[in-house]
Amino acid sequence: MVAACIAALMLSACGAAAPGDGENRSVGEGSPPVQGGTANILQPAEPRSLDPAALSNSWSHHPVIGNALYGTLMTLDPETLEVGYKIATDFVGSDEGRTFTLTLRPDVVFSDGTPLDAAAVKFNWDRLRDPDLASTAIRQAAQVTGTEVIDDRTLKVTLPEPNANFVHGIVNTSMNWIASPSALSEGREAFDENPVGAGPFTLAEWTRQDTIELDKNPDYWDAPKPYLDGLSIRMPTDTNQRFNALTTGAADLSTEASGKILSMAGDAGLMTESVATGGGQFIALNLRRAPFDDERARRAVALAVDAEAIDSAVYEGTAQTRDFLFPESSPFHRDITFPARDAESAQKLFDELASEGKPVKFTFLSYPTPESRGLGESLQAQLSTFENVEVDVEIADYPAATARAGARDFDAMISTAVIQDPDYALWTAFHGDSPGNVTGIDDDALDAALDVGRTSTSMDVRSQAYATVQERLVALNPAVWTIRAAPSTIWRESIHGVELYAWGSPLPEELWLGK
Repeated sequence: MVAACIAALMLSACGAAAPGDGENRSVGEGSPPVQGGTANILQPAEPRSLDPAALSNSWSHHPVIGNALYGTLMTLDPETLEVGYKIATDFVGSDEGRTFTLTLRPDVVFSDGTPLDAAAVKFNWDRLRDPDLASTAIRQAAQVTGTEVIDDRTLKVTLPEPNANFVHGIVNTSMNWIASPSALSEGREAFDENPVGAGPFTLAEWTRQDTIELDKNPDYWDAPKPYLDGLSIRMPTDTNQRFNALTTGAADLSTEASGKILSMAGDAGLMTESVATGGGQFIALNLRRAPFDDERARRAVALAVDAEAIDSAVYEGTAQTRDFLFPESSPFHRDITFPARDAESAQKLFDELASEGKPVKFTFLSYPTPESRGLGESLQAQLSTFENVEVDVEIADYPAATARAGARDFDAMISTAVIQDPDYALWTAFHGDSPGNVTGIDDDALDAALDVGRTSTSMDVRSQAYATVQERLVALNPAVWTIRAAPSTIWRESIHGVELYAWGSPLPEELWLGK
C-alpha cells in the first residue's frame, strides 16, 4: 500500500529530471546562520495523522513534518550512502546482520519532559509491526522479531534472517522518528491534537486540508538549533500551484520531483538540489491473475510500450527515461537493458496468445491525478495500434486505489522501486516473501540473488548478486519501467541551510532565513 501511495505521489509530482541538471545553489551559503523568522514550506501530501506510523519519510510525502516534530535517529548521505548520527550515536550489526545494537545520546527528552531512551525506541518500533496499525513502515519494522532494552541508552534488535543493510530501512522510513510513548498511549485523536516528539519544532495548530503551524522547541537537544522560530507547512497537490507559490514569494521551499518544474525553477532563478537514484516508476503487472500470469503477455506489453512516448505525452519530454536498473555511476550498474520497443515482436506475441484463446485484455488502475490519468491514456493509445490487445483505464480516488493495491485487486497500476542502496527497494518490491511485492513475482533465482544482496557485506559479492537480479527482472518482465525518480527540493534565495538526507528528506533544524 505504501509503495502504491509513493507511486501515486510520484505521478502527481514527478517527471524525474536527471540529478544535477540545472542545479543551483543559494547565494550566501556558508554564512553564519541567522536566528528567527518563520519559513513557509510546501509538501505534496497531507498526513492522515501526525502519529509517526502514519507518516512517510519520502520527499513526496511528509519528510519535513516528521523531521520537525520528532527529529532523526540517523541520516544517510545521498551520494556516499554513509550513515550519520543525530539522536542515535551508533547502530552496529553482529551475527552476520541478525543482531544490531542501537546506542542513543544521553539526556534527550521529549517535549513533554519524558526521556527519549531505549525503552521509548522499543515501544515505537514494536508498535510499528502491528498490522492493525497499518504503519507506513510495516515492511521494514516487520523484519524485527525482537527488541531488548539493555540500559537507558542501549537497545538490542534481533532479525529472523541476516540483513547487513537493515539500517537503510530505518533511515528511509518512519522508524527514524520516535514519539513519546505516553502521548501515543492517549490514542490517535488526542495525539493529533498534541503530538509529542523530541524534534526541533512542536505543533502550534493543524488546520486540516490547509496548514500545519509549528513553533520552535526551546528544549531541543541540539541548541542553538533550530534557527527558525517556526514553520508554516502547506500541502497543495498541484505542482504548478507549488511552483507559483515559490516564484511569487508565498513559499520559501518545496519538495518536488517534476522534471518540468525543476527546469522552470532553474530558469526562474530558484535554487534546486536533486538526489541521484536508480530504478524509479514502473507499471506493475499483476502475475497473480490473467492475463499477466502468462509471461508472454508481460513481454508483449513490455515490447509494445515506448517510454519516451510516455515522457512526451505526460511530462512534455522533461523526464529521465529508463534504460538500465542502475545509473551508470552506480557500482551495481551492468550493461543489462530493459526491453526496447519492438512492435513486430510484440504483435507476434499478442497474436500467439489470441490463437490460444487468451487475447490480452486488462485494465490500468489510475490515481486521480492528471499525470496518472495521462500515463494510463498514453499506455492505452500506444497499445490501441496493436491487434489482439485491449486496455481500459479505470480512475479511482486515493483511498480506493490504495485499498485495491493492498488487496492486489488490479491488472496493472503504477508502483515504484526508487533505489539508493539496492536492498531496501528491490527486496521489498520483488522478493517472493515481501509483503510489499505488488506484482506477485515469485522466482527462486531472483529471491536467492536478492537474499545474497541483502546479507553480504562484500561489494563484489553484492554486485554479482544484483547483476543476477537485473537479468531475472529483464527475463520475467513483472514490470514495465517508465521513468527514473529525481527526489528534489526547490527553494528561494531567502532561505539557507538546505540539507537533504536519504530520499531527499530535508532537515528543518538546519534552515534559516536571510535578512
